[in-house]
Amino acid sequence: MRAVLTAPADLLWNGGIGTYVKASDETQADAGDKANDPIRVDGNELRVRCVGEGGNLGMTQRGRIEYAAAGGRINTDFIDNSAGVDTSDHEVNIKILLDRVVAAGDLTGKQRNELLAAMTDDVGALVLRDNYEQNLALANAAAQAPALLHVHEDWMKALEKRGVLNRALEALPETRQVTRLAERGQGLRSPELSVLLAWTKIQLAADLVDTDLPDDPWFHQSLVDYFPPAMRERFAEQIAQHPLHREIVVTQVVNDLVNGAGMTYWPRLAAETGADVAELTRANFVARAVLGAGEFRAAVDALDNQVPAETQTELRLAMRTQVERASRWLVGNARTPDDIASLVARFTEPTQRLLGELPDLLPAGTAEEQRDEQELWIDREAPEGLAARASLLPLAVSLLSVVDTSLRTAVAVEEVARVHFALGESLVLDQLRQRIEQLPRRDRWQSLARGALRDDLQAVHAKLTADVLASTEPEQPAIERVAAWREAAPSSVDRSVKVLTEICAEEETDLARMSVGLRLARSLTTDR
Repeated sequence: MRAVLTAPADLLWNGGIGTYVKASDETQADAGDKANDPIRVDGNELRVRCVGEGGNLGMTQRGRIEYAAAGGRINTDFIDNSAGVDTSDHEVNIKILLDRVVAAGDLTGKQRNELLAAMTDDVGALVLRDNYEQNLALANAAAQAPALLHVHEDWMKALEKRGVLNRALEALPETRQVTRLAERGQGLRSPELSVLLAWTKIQLAADLVDTDLPDDPWFHQSLVDYFPPAMRERFAEQIAQHPLHREIVVTQVVNDLVNGAGMTYWPRLAAETGADVAELTRANFVARAVLGAGEFRAAVDALDNQVPAETQTELRLAMRTQVERASRWLVGNARTPDDIASLVARFTEPTQRLLGELPDLLPAGTAEEQRDEQELWIDREAPEGLAARASLLPLAVSLLSVVDTSLRTAVAVEEVARVHFALGESLVLDQLRQRIEQLPRRDRWQSLARGALRDDLQAVHAKLTADVLASTEPEQPAIERVAAWREAAPSSVDRSVKVLTEICAEEETDLARMSVGLRLARSLTTDR
């Protein structure tokens, strides 16, 4: 058994009973499984590339962390085993619904049993999809773990204050250990991220179930999608009246939100925007719909085993970043109404239309940058079409401002977009945005400052676009309209652009320079 445990192989699969791996700084007694003391090994003795845990407690949590720290790939037993729990959850809720149908006389007991058996594979597909998405969430978290270590530390502190998290019990690093990880440029390992992911979902569900979000018509589809296809139309009324329909909606929404937006989306944006949990959840789902995130993610998923997994992760994170920024914009500029379908309807069609036309709407310099970005994605083996879509993502959030301006001014959305991007290039606003995004975010305050600067610059850019539209002739091409606006106050604009160019040309990027740049840009608006 020790030879099996320490053999060099691709996969060590534990499907039995017993604890076979501990950390080197744990005693045999810490493992709590005396029968296997003679054969137990330490996490740093494993030579396999990855570990899969079909059984419970096959490794201690500290053993997992030690193995992961040495480069091994591992989650936790409750992550690898979550399909079993998920299957039981579906089984119970399906039987609750069907038993009510039988009691009403609309189905016989024999028909119920036949239907249950017939839906076995469909339930399996639903469960496996949940597990697929959860593992992608952990892959995304691991890719960003060093950069988001301070965020994870803040979240662990918040969970401790709530009285739900015991770091020592969960083998999560204490603050002094987090400091040492930061000094080494490291982040939490996958077993630690797995624990934090679980607690995030637990707390988010507890908070959301007490809001009106589970009753929002927009999320009714989440309830329907929980059940196998054979039940969705046949028992639509019974699904809507399921005794646990609110809890099912919350479970679906929480899994979808955390798996797609990451475990830090909710606590970070709550601190940065002051929005409540329901607002932030609604905003994220609106942003996904508006930016076409679902279709994009499906295209990335279809590349499994065709392109490097790292490229897929980068593509998913690229979309997730823009969805998050769009969520921030929605929270700050279009407080999500109870009926979020109206907000989706307002922004989705024009935004998607602009994304399709964007290469033809961009000025020469910005278009060249977009083509260069597309080539970088192709170099990472992304297909050409997906690379083109990914290269446009950094511009996608600004389209919300464009659409909003179009709706307020009754100017065609394409013309607003042309003026917006022409202004960005002419006033060096695009370069300023890129430099702001390069600001460090080593702690909460740096992250808050960077986010605030980016949001403020987007608001200034939108205001300047509206100023140009209001003060120039609509028959003129966008570039000429921007030139005419600049000529109306040449000295102030030229002076500001000169300083902005100097700021963006400097190698060093810091908060002071970016703050000055933003102030200069704001000074050009009519209501400065």
